[in-house]
Amino acid sequence: MTSSRTVSLSGRDAYDAAREFYIWPRVSRADVEAGFPLIFQEGKGVHLRDVDGNEYIDLMSSSTRASALGYADERMVSAISSQLLALHYAGTGSQAAARTVELAQRLAALTPGNLTATVFTGSGSEANEAAIKLAKLYQRERGKPRAYKLISRWQDYHGSLGGAQEASDWLGVRAPSEPGPPGFSRIPAPTCDRCAFGLEFPSCNLRCADFLADHIEHEDPDLISAFLVEPVPQANGVQIPPPGYLRRVLEICRRYEVLFIADEVITGFGRTGKWFGVQHWEIEPDIMTVAKAVTAGYLPLAATIVRDDIRDALQLFPDIHTFGGHPASAVAALTALSIYERDGLVDRANELGVELLSGLQRLSDLPIVVDVRALGLWAAVEFGTGPDRRPLTQEALRAIVLRARSRGVLVSQNARSIELAPPLVITSEELVDGVARFEQAVREVCAEGSY
Repeated sequence: MTSSRTVSLSGRDAYDAAREFYIWPRVSRADVEAGFPLIFQEGKGVHLRDVDGNEYIDLMSSSTRASALGYADERMVSAISSQLLALHYAGTGSQAAARTVELAQRLAALTPGNLTATVFTGSGSEANEAAIKLAKLYQRERGKPRAYKLISRWQDYHGSLGGAQEASDWLGVRAPSEPGPPGFSRIPAPTCDRCAFGLEFPSCNLRCADFLADHIEHEDPDLISAFLVEPVPQANGVQIPPPGYLRRVLEICRRYEVLFIADEVITGFGRTGKWFGVQHWEIEPDIMTVAKAVTAGYLPLAATIVRDDIRDALQLFPDIHTFGGHPASAVAALTALSIYERDGLVDRANELGVELLSGLQRLSDLPIVVDVRALGLWAAVEFGTGPDRRPLTQEALRAIVLRARSRGVLVSQNARSIELAPPLVITSEELVDGVARFEQAVREVCAEGSY
């Protein structure tokens, strides 16, 4: 990987500057002093180089899973550059760029069911905030004027501001900021290996899904606006719901006239081997939120997409974002969508996902590996120890992440698991190489008893 670009900070200077001038989100001061964070200088394809000159295979699509097309894709850069020269900004509110409207039209053709109307924001948190507001406004117009409450789930994550943060139960962003806005409650998620009801699938008859009806009754159906879920929760790594779960909760929402909001910020645009995660279960949400891979991480953009009747019920949407639907971001999204489609990357995520899962399953012989799971190019290896398979300590998981880093591969720690979400453009050879390095790191830590 070569570059002629000059950067103002490199090596230890960059880390010294970060210690003095930068606040790392969700990284403790102790981790900062220990040198855990990484500062990158450049990337190409699925490879990254940090300011110390170390090179890595990125098996996490930039940790947020946004860089679905890898780095320095000239098609993306060229399209964005051309748009900046043509029209760099168009305003907001009563003004929009033609390319932004074109993107809304393109999303309407791509999303499932009657999801045809879009409002653009800058991040997944903002998209979920807009979804919550839209649900309340729609319910008010449709005869539930007091429907201010929203139900989400244990260990789902929806953002780090306002209502989206209050709906979240993951990554530790909510509790330190409470009290938050009123009207939010959470029900158990469908984690079959540690069922909140002490039951087993399938004899449980999806008690976790039916509990949604109990909770709606308890909170008063007239007060409930929506149920907000991640189709595949990220908590503890790629928590695939049991068969029938999403269909059951959707039916309950319909019964009580509660809107079903699907948070596809992670699962959208091919990550799971389909355009959207809900398509694995043939679910049609009332509202869907997307971000991250919509622009492949090249520029910030998020979208909240609603059914046409929800749009038609509203006389006005009292919401505004200075950079919502930025024309360059819209072009980034249009270009990314074209690349996903033209290069067959969604189907390819399914194919390479089989290779990813197969490679990771080689670790199943280790005593510390509890489970290996994947959906498309999104996988997790869950670790535990002892006869009760108690989770490894965060320090032990950190040791695996650091050992993998020393082997030139980037993976992420996710509570009980190590997560992998490589760019959709990764080659089979790069995937095999990266997984082999990760396997080596895990086996070394296991052999040393560093857990």
